[in-house]
Amino acid sequence: MERTSKENYYLDIAQTVAKRSTCLRKHYGAIIVKNDVIISTGYNGAPRGRKNCTDLNFCMRNELNIPRGERYELCRSVHAEANAIIAAPRDQMLGATLFMACEDGQTGELVAGTCSCMMCKRQIINAGIERVIVRNTATEYTVFTVQDWIEDDDSLSGKFGY
Repeated sequence: MERTSKENYYLDIAQTVAKRSTCLRKHYGAIIVKNDVIISTGYNGAPRGRKNCTDLNFCMRNELNIPRGERYELCRSVHAEANAIIAAPRDQMLGATLFMACEDGQTGELVAGTCSCMMCKRQIINAGIERVIVRNTATEYTVFTVQDWIEDDDSLSGKFGY
């Protein structure tokens, strides 16, 4: 039996974290790792103390048929990356890697080709995270270098990368 790569090992953990999501649309899980130590984890869900979409069985963005990447102010969830960053000390995030996986909220199938939204990219940059690795399939993933997000400032170009 072939040994799982470190990337897929951490992506497996991020995918497990995604199963805690309380979003009806997409289940995201994120973990921040530095020097082979998991610094923190996060999944998308309503802020502490507020009712979750799964509790309410209602999603405003679904009701209004809002496409992916638009009108986040209507979403109840804090994103997985933001929750992982909130839970981690900044000095431990400097030079770290964020691993992320996304599953469809209805089918549980992996969602390929996802990336952080503009707001999460800003938080990742400010946290000092160096790389973001996003699962596409059970064994394939995309690696994003955060320095590229700094140099190719999508907030100036209209390329939003959702």
